[in-house]
Amino acid sequence: MPNWDDVVRIGCALPEVEESTWYRTPALKVKGKGFVRLRTEAEGLLVVMCTLGEKEALLASGDPTFSTTAHYEGYGAILVDLDAVDGTQLAELLEQAWRLKAPASLRPTPRG
Repeated sequence: MPNWDDVVRIGCALPEVEESTWYRTPALKVKGKGFVRLRTEAEGLLVVMCTLGEKEALLASGDPTFSTTAHYEGYGAILVDLDAVDGTQLAELLEQAWRLKAPASLRPTPRG
């Protein structure tokens, strides 16, 4: 079961990521733009940026790892339960969130 230190380790392996705060909670930012934050330590929930389509798919999966609240309705953010997410899935979510917020100059060009 990952914790905030794991989030930091995974996130800081991505280019230009720094630890910071966002809404007075621990966060990771790329070039000053937040892409993940700890909602509250007591809850063990992360707020992870995503597309609305990805959010809809994660919620529709029925996986209790993912949730939302009315506060995030219509907004590209998903709540992720650190007690339930596995490390591989967490790394994928963080990379996708980073890609949404990172400037194009930092994102690798897809091969093809």
